[in-house]
Amino acid sequence: MSTPLQNASGLSVAALSAPLVEDLLAKAATLRLHLSQSPCGALLVDAGIAARGGLEAGRRIAEICLGGLGSVSLSTSGRFPRWGTMVTVTTADPVLACLGSQYAGWSLAEGDFFALGSGPARALWAKEALFQELGYRDSADHACLVLEVDKLPPDALVARIAEECGIAPEKLTLILTPTSSLAGTVQIVARVLEVALHKTHALHFPLDRVVDGIGASPLPPPAPDFVAAMGRTNDATLYGGDVQLFVTGPEDEARALAEGLPSSSSRDHGRTFAEIFTAYKGDFYAMDPMLFSPARVTVTALETGRSFTFGAFHEDVLERSFA
Repeated sequence: MSTPLQNASGLSVAALSAPLVEDLLAKAATLRLHLSQSPCGALLVDAGIAARGGLEAGRRIAEICLGGLGSVSLSTSGRFPRWGTMVTVTTADPVLACLGSQYAGWSLAEGDFFALGSGPARALWAKEALFQELGYRDSADHACLVLEVDKLPPDALVARIAEECGIAPEKLTLILTPTSSLAGTVQIVARVLEVALHKTHALHFPLDRVVDGIGASPLPPPAPDFVAAMGRTNDATLYGGDVQLFVTGPEDEARALAEGLPSSSSRDHGRTFAEIFTAYKGDFYAMDPMLFSPARVTVTALETGRSFTFGAFHEDVLERSFA
């Protein structure tokens, strides 16, 4: 069997996302972002800490997270009468875009500072076991990493990120998006397709058989409290997210994937994320990992053209969470 990204091995998510990063920086003032330089020389982009940021900034940052291989749009929908704005994600290569770039798989810590890193710089570091499975590693002299944080990272950590990526600090851009900010809300909800791909991997479905995909989730209102903000962005996908995957291979395996993917397959399903988080006393890792998936999933078997849909939306949970 070929590795999932064998045909995409010539693509560089760093190179593909570079024009998006440059455009974000050029329009920082109109996007209400604040640019600063860390002591070691890296560029820090504040998208919601002291800067105001906004929805359009979040949309652009989400596309950077996808390594220049995806499109993120905001549009209206009648799916949920009160929450009518949807964040929709499509990609040219869902496995590389979502798992090779967007997935927040780089754990970063320095003193009491902790953050998960996502975006194209992950593929330069490439020390997650996932990259061994994907058979992919990027090479570039510049890097961009997105951190979901509400304070500036320590300079020692910034310098270490550059070193781990094999680049000079002045070639590193860090984009900072607090969960409670407008930009942070958009870029987190824009992970609806990535969440489905991550669970597809957890269910041991061969990633090289995932040809394409599209996902959408309602945009929740941000919340100033971190737990509430984290809860709303998660609930948007868990109870309002909709994903369709297009796969090759036997039809019965496509059906089994569709049946196993929705969040309703989890023992923790039915409560808001904040309620679950509180019940587990804030221990994120005690939660059922099978919970993290879209509310409804359709899997289409390309050889036969048949589609299988499982899961359902839960507007009542969204109301409790968002309101």
